[in-house]
Amino acid sequence: MKIDPYKNKEKYLKWKEQALNLGIEGVTKANSEIIMQYALDMERGLNVATSNKKGARSFIRLNVISIRLVYLAKEFEKVFSKTITEIDESQLNAFFADMRNGVIKRRNGQNFKAVADYVKDFKAFWHWHIKVNRKKGIDIRDITLDLDTSREKPDWVYLTEEQVKSLASQAEYKYEVLIWFLFDTGIRAPTELVNIKVSDFMNDFKELNIREETSKTFGRRIKLMLCSEMIREYIKANNFSQDDYIFNCDHGSMNRYLKRLAMRVLGDKESPAGQKYSQLTLYDFRHNSCCYWLPRYKSESALKYRFGWKKSDKIHYYSEMLGMKDTISQDDMLFGITKTEIEKELVQTKNRNNILEEKMRTMEMQIHTVNELTKRLALLIGMEENI
Repeated sequence: MKIDPYKNKEKYLKWKEQALNLGIEGVTKANSEIIMQYALDMERGLNVATSNKKGARSFIRLNVISIRLVYLAKEFEKVFSKTITEIDESQLNAFFADMRNGVIKRRNGQNFKAVADYVKDFKAFWHWHIKVNRKKGIDIRDITLDLDTSREKPDWVYLTEEQVKSLASQAEYKYEVLIWFLFDTGIRAPTELVNIKVSDFMNDFKELNIREETSKTFGRRIKLMLCSEMIREYIKANNFSQDDYIFNCDHGSMNRYLKRLAMRVLGDKESPAGQKYSQLTLYDFRHNSCCYWLPRYKSESALKYRFGWKKSDKIHYYSEMLGMKDTISQDDMLFGITKTEIEKELVQTKNRNNILEEKMRTMEMQIHTVNELTKRLALLIGMEENI
């Protein structure tokens, strides 16, 4: 069984039941019907855009539809007095530009940080709308071609290895273990984290199996290089059985504790990645783990495997090259013919040294033999003189 810390399935099914019975609250009937048709098609994997992957969408994705598409429908009604399918290209571009520029704000009065996600979701909806109508013989123009899909990366908390040690040393025992586990594995938290069982540890706790069904991308078996002994002792201390989840705690509580701990240990200053230390979360440790392992892995593909990434751009996204340093040495400058020649000379020199050493050993043996014969001769001469 997979634990869903955000309860996405329950949230979506509850929303769907209410929407089907009473309509979507806060929008017109026309908007409610078209959004529900889209949500049900995505739930079943129908009329998916040609360029997108096939199959039913996850409950995470379905919840996004229930939130963002409904928001856009409400705003289009309020600003333009139009349904979500009546909006025109100029109005659409103007709306998203206002979201980016802070003219249109969130309910709490703050600016939107992920406008690109709303753009992406509307594009997916509109391409579905085109496909559905094409089957009816109706041609719908693509009004999303000029939408800006660029995104600004959110700030996060960067920690040095020494800062991680300071946090862990001053944390409660279970959080000390958690911090080192997150920093070592770079595991996705909370989704992959809360699904880790005792049975997922292998090779005397030196390896961790992140199961396929719990991962966002793919399952993987990674080595624990920093926290193996600590995890073994933690499981022993808590008398966990093989089927027990070892970090099955409320992620909200975890994040609140980490914020308080970081505030106490590191203060309220801004970290090099833009976010204040006092805003430290579980998610930040995935960033910091990437920064730690990036200079230590010899191949990019191995690093991507550890973190469950399919694309190389994730490496820069998560690390921003923070903590990197120039590691080139004089030996790295020796390559091609030059390095080969030097290696040959070293081999020849080693062979000459071996020959010299062998000659020295032979001479030492000869000298030893001469000394022994000299001693015997002196002994014989002494005996004859006594006679």
